[in-house]
Amino acid sequence: MTNVAVHTGPDVADGIPTIAKSKERRVILAASIGAMFEWYDFFLYGSLAAFFGTLFFPQGSETAGFLASLATFGAGFAVRPVGAILFGRLGDTVGRKFTFLATIVLMGGSTAAIGFIPTFETWGWGAPVMLATLRLLQGLALGGEYGGAAIYVAEHAPNDRRGYQTSWIQTTATLGFLISLIVILACRLNMSSEQFTAWGWRIPFLASLILLAISIYVRMQLSESPVFQAMKDAKSLSKQPVRDSFTNISNIGKMLVILFGAHAGQSVVWYTCQFYALFFLINTLKLPFVDAYLAIAAALVIGMPFFPIFGWLSDKLGRKWIILASCALSTLTFFPIFEALASYGNPSLAEFQRTADVRIAGRGCNFSLFAAPATACDKARDFLIKSGISYTIIPAVNAEEVTVMIAGKELYGFDQASYTKSLKEAGYPGTPDPSRVNKPALIALLAVLIIYVAMGYGPLAAYFVELFPARIRFTSMSLPYHIGSGWFGGFSPFISAALVVQTGNIFAGLWYPVVVAGASVVIGGLLIRETRQRDIRA
Repeated sequence: MTNVAVHTGPDVADGIPTIAKSKERRVILAASIGAMFEWYDFFLYGSLAAFFGTLFFPQGSETAGFLASLATFGAGFAVRPVGAILFGRLGDTVGRKFTFLATIVLMGGSTAAIGFIPTFETWGWGAPVMLATLRLLQGLALGGEYGGAAIYVAEHAPNDRRGYQTSWIQTTATLGFLISLIVILACRLNMSSEQFTAWGWRIPFLASLILLAISIYVRMQLSESPVFQAMKDAKSLSKQPVRDSFTNISNIGKMLVILFGAHAGQSVVWYTCQFYALFFLINTLKLPFVDAYLAIAAALVIGMPFFPIFGWLSDKLGRKWIILASCALSTLTFFPIFEALASYGNPSLAEFQRTADVRIAGRGCNFSLFAAPATACDKARDFLIKSGISYTIIPAVNAEEVTVMIAGKELYGFDQASYTKSLKEAGYPGTPDPSRVNKPALIALLAVLIIYVAMGYGPLAAYFVELFPARIRFTSMSLPYHIGSGWFGGFSPFISAALVVQTGNIFAGLWYPVVVAGASVVIGGLLIRETRQRDIRA
């Protein structure tokens, strides 16, 4: 591959020549391939989160193991702001190219190492500790990846095509998620369930070594960003970008506005529409693993072309209202869409929920999120949540430790066999009847969710780049992006799942993304300013 964009110039504003469209496309392709592989690495764990709960955490409660695996999934997001500061400083002082080379090496190595970790059965608590450590390293790497790739593309793009060109970087996260699903599916379909559980799950992680080699080669062919090179030639680089970013009141204000007014909401939309939707299909609706993955994969394929469409549209109409429209639509429609997913994905379960009143009255109902349930009341709640059944908690009505009422029938104490029998008598279906699953409707609803993601994320990279000055851009944009993605978005599957466990309502987890996205609509609508076609060289 030919090197692109070697630039010199007297100053940032005037020293950047226009590059040919063929080179623009090469820049987009090279940056996007590396970013896609890095997202693939990061999301492999998320795609297998439900599965990892049984491999790397102590047995005793499927619900507790699943929540622990989601918390570990979120741990990778928790440290992303740290990676943003660390690699943001490198990006603003050493260069964009060097930084996203460093991040991809760290990401690829950490992902491959997950494929070598012994499970809890073999290594005890060393297994989840090592898993969490590698997730933290992945989070650090991703903290520098997004800013590097987005800025690199944006600083090559003309003002009137910046939204469109950076939207391809935005597509890479969803594409990486899709590829992780495809690789896992390929493994599952070519081996038995026992083989996949024993060793097959390691293959997608070990394959990261191949993707790492390709990514390093591709990115080594690139030259430095023209904007950074011009600043370097003019000796106008910031020597202390972290200090310069956080001692400027105006700059801090921009970071807070974009965080709470756009990105927090958009992040919870992203993870709800993709990861939480996947968990909802498998854990709540009890769709077979392969069917759920195929439905999500089909929706991703349908929805991904909308990323560049909305990026292009933001070049014509502006970034602000397209981003906020995504949050507004999500706020208004998440509940009806997920209720429709239940109706189309497991019609019998949806009918059971509407007709069979399930209540729990008991003492000692103190459900622990990470520990195996200890009391009869907690065991009853754990059983119902695993079954995908909503229930109402009411005050104790007698001296029994727990009383479960299923469609008017009272059951005393915890006895799983009795619960199972009573649920079946009341019409509980368990896994969905394949002949009743409406797959086209299911895929259409999931595709709508992916379009919501594309609507918000397509223009977002351009908006971030345009908001901050060139000399501190990497540091300033990376921090709010990764706080939004890492803290608000990354923990959303865990928070949503925990809300379901605590309330007993299978749809209660949607309140978190609805509230956060709704808040972003209000804050962003009042405070966000349009940045379309702003000169980003200064």
